[in-house]
Amino acid sequence: MSGADSLSPAARRLCDAMAAAFPGPGDAAALRAAAAGSPGGAAVASVRDAVADGVPVRVYDPAPGAEGRPLTVFFHGGGWVMCGLDSHDALCRSLAAASGTVVVSADYRLAPEHPWPAAPDDALTVLLWARARAAELGCDPARLVVAGDSSGGNLAAVTALRAPGLVAGQLLFYPPLDASASSTGSPSVSEFAEGHFHTAAHMAWYWDQYGGDPDHPHVSPLRAPDLSGLPRTLLVLADCDILRDEGLAYGRRLGGAGVDCAVHLVPGVFHGFLGLPLPASAAAIGAAGAWLAATAAT
Repeated sequence: MSGADSLSPAARRLCDAMAAAFPGPGDAAALRAAAAGSPGGAAVASVRDAVADGVPVRVYDPAPGAEGRPLTVFFHGGGWVMCGLDSHDALCRSLAAASGTVVVSADYRLAPEHPWPAAPDDALTVLLWARARAAELGCDPARLVVAGDSSGGNLAAVTALRAPGLVAGQLLFYPPLDASASSTGSPSVSEFAEGHFHTAAHMAWYWDQYGGDPDHPHVSPLRAPDLSGLPRTLLVLADCDILRDEGLAYGRRLGGAGVDCAVHLVPGVFHGFLGLPLPASAAAIGAAGAWLAATAAT
C-alpha cells in the first residue's frame, strides 16, 4: 500500500488542508504564527495560570477538593521551536477530563533563542515544582506522570531519564527520540518523509534549531545506554509518521529492559492527529486517560 493510501479518507483531507496552510522549515516566526492556536475545549472545573520557579504553567483540575490523585506534568509539542500553553490548551483539557488527573502544562523556553538544554532544564524545574506542591493540588506525589506530544514527548522521556525515582509513569505521544533518525532511511522515514504533514525536512530543521549533542541521551533518549530504571510507559504512535519507527524501537528497548511498556500504534493517522476531529483521536485520548488514572504509587 502506498503512503498516500495509508491514511483514512478523513485523515487525508485534514492532512492536505493542514499541509497547504503550514509553512516550510526555515522561518520560526511564520511557523509560530501558523501554530499559535487559542485556548478552549472540554470543560474543566478549574483552569489557572501560575509560575513554576520561573517557568509559566497552566494547571487543569477537573475535580477541585479531591485528594490522592495522579498528577500529570505535560510538555507541548512544536519542534522545540513553536507552540505553548494556548496551542495545547484543548489537548490538556481533554487529558484532564478523560483521566481525572490534575494536569500541569509547562511553557518551556523555545529554540533557537534558547537552545538545548534550556527546554529540558525547564521541564525538570516544572516536574520538581509540581511534585513539591502535589498535596496542595490534591494529588499523590508518588503518582506523578510526565507526558508530552511530539517534541514534548521527547522532553517527557528525557525528564524521566533525569529523575526516574520521582516519576511513576511516562506518556509519550509520537515523540522524536533520536536526533539522526530522520536521515537514516528507516521504513517510516522513507515512506512518510513527504505528503503526511510532518515532513523529514521539518524534523531535521527542528533538530538543528534545538541543538545539543545527538549522542547525548538527554537529546536522544533512544541512545541512552540503560533504560532499566524507567517507569511504566505508554507510547501512542501514528502509523503514517516519520517518527513511528523510532517510537517502536524505544518500546522494544524498554520492554527488553524490563520496563512495563505498552505501545498503541494508531492506523490511518498522521503526526499530530491528537488535536484533530477524528474518531481515532478521541479513542486515543480516552485510552490515555484511563492509563493515567490507573497510575499507581512508585
